[in-house]
Amino acid sequence: MERANVADFVGGWFIGDFHPTMLSTEKFEVCLKRYAKGEREPLHHQRLATEFTIVISGRCRIGPHELEPDDILRVDPLEAAAFEALTDVVLVAVKAPSITSDKKFGEPQRG
Repeated sequence: MERANVADFVGGWFIGDFHPTMLSTEKFEVCLKRYAKGEREPLHHQRLATEFTIVISGRCRIGPHELEPDDILRVDPLEAAAFEALTDVVLVAVKAPSITSDKKFGEPQRG
């Protein structure tokens, strides 16, 4: 067994192809995130990865979707979305595959 704390990891990401990690894998990434009401993340997208987010507690907006506990949102590659915590919120995010340089800010370049 190995014990750790979410605070031991960068941005709550504790599984994936980065360090530190509990499990090094290129197949997927997992994080636990906590946001205070009003916190935001700017418009961004993944070039290759699909991201899944499940809300554990609180409410948030990802893109046009307002999410509450037990809601799951899939964001496909090249779908851009911003984030806003409507209340204090706890969520788990999973991205597949794990590509550390995949996140890009703004709308994707198409063409």
